[in-house]
Amino acid sequence: MTATTVTSAAAEFARRQQSPVQRIQHQLHGRPWLSPLFLLLVAFVAFFVATPTFLTANSMGILLQQTAIVAALAVGQTLVILTAGIDLSVGAIMVLSMMVMATLSKDGGMPGVLGLFVGLLLAVGAGALNGLLVTRINLPPFIVTLGTLSIYTAIALLYSGGESIQSAHLPGLLNFLGDGFGIGAFRLTWGIVVVVIIYAVVGFALSQTAWGRYVYAVGDDPESARLSGVPSKRILLAVYTVAGLIYGIAAWVLIGRAGAATPNAVPDANLQSITAVVIGGTSLFGGRGRLVGSLIGALIVQTLQFGLSQMGVDQQWRVLATGILVVVAVAVDQWIRKVKA
Repeated sequence: MTATTVTSAAAEFARRQQSPVQRIQHQLHGRPWLSPLFLLLVAFVAFFVATPTFLTANSMGILLQQTAIVAALAVGQTLVILTAGIDLSVGAIMVLSMMVMATLSKDGGMPGVLGLFVGLLLAVGAGALNGLLVTRINLPPFIVTLGTLSIYTAIALLYSGGESIQSAHLPGLLNFLGDGFGIGAFRLTWGIVVVVIIYAVVGFALSQTAWGRYVYAVGDDPESARLSGVPSKRILLAVYTVAGLIYGIAAWVLIGRAGAATPNAVPDANLQSITAVVIGGTSLFGGRGRLVGSLIGALIVQTLQFGLSQMGVDQQWRVLATGILVVVAVAVDQWIRKVKA
């Protein structure tokens, strides 16, 4: 009998000795997106029963359009949380990038392509600044991004004068992602398509490249990763920089979705992005999670808001429901992390 056979037999015996709850715990540890997927299906069924208009093609199109912004921000937030950090400046970077794009391109002041490029470049720079403060000065990500949240928000307000810019004053390129195509009564915008592409590209990078493996390694155990030759500081800097680029693209999507650029857009973007990532099964302690879980989490957040809104539930109760979801998601994450090998 070979050593491999003995090991397999021992593993099979251990599996049979597990209780049903332990088996579920093991499954969720290996596939953290399963529990949010189940929750999403339950939410869809519940809202369909409560309000028959919920699952119509028109409603689903609106739901996806509303989800696109949070889903895009959740990609960058996922990268940061996978490294055991957190980014509180996501909404501020997005709004700052959006206002720069719009203000520069307003009424033909600058070609749309150039305005878009400058806005994206600024978002990349803002993300890189976060990364430099974390990696070079060794400041905690929470403190860094809490500070830059205020800085970027103030700069956006000062630069724009606190004024909104309507789509009629913007070039077609900046409004383009609000356009779309219909499949019957179901309508998709190009912004949704761009967000799907972001998930595909970043998901591939995380699962199929050495960079992705390094991201998980840094989040799981930074000291072990460093001793193994992983350039931890460069990986962290790259993560915050890539996250900044994604927030800039989210700004472009938001202009198309809102039909305007306003410095007060999506005031709870930070909370929603973190909620989506945590509900999606990514561990706040780093090193575990999948991008598909963040997409499901974003859908859950918006489904909850959209479904309760269709039912006529007050905004305060919707916020309460979201808060409960976050607490439950973190509790489940803690339970899953205790899985025994």
